[in-house]
Parts: sequence; C-alpha cells; structure tokens
Amino acid sequence: MTKFNKGIIYASLGSFWWGVIGVLYFKFISYVNPFEVVSHRVLWTVFSLLITILISGKLKLLIATFEDKKKIILLFFSGLLIFINWSVWIYAISINQLVEASFGYYIFPILSVFFGNIFLKEVLNFRKKLSILIILLSIIYMISFLENIPWIGLIVALSFSGYAVLRKLIEIETDIGLLIESLFLIPITILIFYNLNLSNDISFSISDISLSIILILAGPMTVIPLFLFVRGSELSALGAASMIFFIAPTGQFLLGLFLYNEPFLINKLIGFVLIWIAVLIYLRDLYEKN
Repeated sequence: MTKFNKGIIYASLGSFWWGVIGVLYFKFISYVNPFEVVSHRVLWTVFSLLITILISGKLKLLIATFEDKKKIILLFFSGLLIFINWSVWIYAISINQLVEASFGYYIFPILSVFFGNIFLKEVLNFRKKLSILIILLSIIYMISFLENIPWIGLIVALSFSGYAVLRKLIEIETDIGLLIESLFLIPITILIFYNLNLSNDISFSISDISLSIILILAGPMTVIPLFLFVRGSELSALGAASMIFFIAPTGQFLLGLFLYNEPFLINKLIGFVLIWIAVLIYLRDLYEKN
C-alpha cells in the first residue's frame, strides 16, 4: 500500500470517527449536564495527551514551547475558541440540534479560507471567492427565512474557523498545541465541577463506576480521531485530507436526520443546498491542486 493510500485511510477513519463514532458516544451521554461533559473532555484530553507525548519523547519540545511567549498567548486564545466550539457542539447534541451543528462544520473550512484572506493575506482564486460568496448567501438566507437564527451552526463555524486561523499563526505540532490549550482550560473545568457539585448536578462519582468510566473516554474520543486525521494529512497531503474531512459533517447530518429524526424544513433544506454547492466548488478547487 502506498504512502498516499495509507494517508487517505487514516484521514477517512479520523473523519468517520468525528462524524459517526464521536456523535454516537456523545449522544449516549447527552443526559449528563453538557458543561460536565465538556469539562471531562478537557480533563481527559489533557491526561491522554500527556501519556502520548511522554511515550513519543516530546516532553522537551513541550517544555520549550512554554518559553515562547507569543505562542503561549495565541494558544490561550485558541484554547478559549476550542472550548466554545466543544461546548456548543455538545450542547447541540443534548438538545437534538445535530443537523444544525453539521451546518457549522460544513461551512467552517470555507470560512477559514475567508478569514485566512482577511487576517493572513492568503490569496483567493475565483472558485474560493465563489464558494465564500455562496456560503455568505446561505447564511443570510437562513437568518432571514428560518424561524430561529441558526446560532448553533454559526458559533460552531466561527469558533472553529477562528481556531484554525490562530493555529496557522502558531506553527506548532498538533498534539502539543492541543495539550497546552487544554491545560489553560483546566481552571474553567474546576470552576464548572465546583458549581455542579454545589447544585448536586454532577454525574461522575464512585457510586456509578460504569458512567464514570464512560465519561473518562471523552479524552480518547477526542485524541484518537485527531491523531488519525493529522497522520492522514501528513501521508496524503493536507489538500486531500481537507476533502476527506467533509465525511465528518455528512455523518453528523445523516445521523441527525435519519437516526435521531431531527426536523428539516424546506427553508433549512434550501440553505443546505446552497452550502453543498459551495462545498462542491471548494472541493473541485482542492482536487485540481492535488
């Protein structure tokens, strides 16, 4: 098997994990307070990454990163953005809004290109400009014609797009960057656990070992697909992996629509059709570059 084909498999597995396995897992524990779930995701991601970084011999690189003040400041803000993204996505699952969350992940890569042009002065060709224009039209349409503003999808997209731009500025290995970001979030998780405990709304306890173990899996459920996708990007090139990423929102959309029977009215369908057209134009552009 060629290096490229291995990369395609890894990236596909990572995207499928995000779009299907991860959804099934977080849906299974959606009765747990969303703030507790996202706190466990942060806490056990830190634990998982510490183990993998120690095993891979990257501890010196991790320590050296803390000496770069610019990187640390940017990682602090990217950490806040990923916390917002995780929190809103987990909340969306808990209130049966997976289809709307998938809208955010469909448009995020194209918004990232848009932000890259604004903040990083990256050059846009005609297809990228057209896909961005259609995405903006779809957002305007949904805001204008849906009964409720699709704020979940918009926050998911904007937070992850902003995160992607910051991570481009930082230039750091994915696992080390995510670990430092998650470390910055520990004080927030402690505050959340403290308040949940005060209100007697915490699910993690010795009295329910099985649920506690399932909540601990929030760390590996975050780290494993990340490693698969990053490894796939390394082996097959970022452009190919970026095309494969769309498996994730497609999996979320199909699960929300057919497994969890979320409503999908005509105005939302029209908005999604515009998004899919923009995605196809964007994918065509990526394909021709590879």
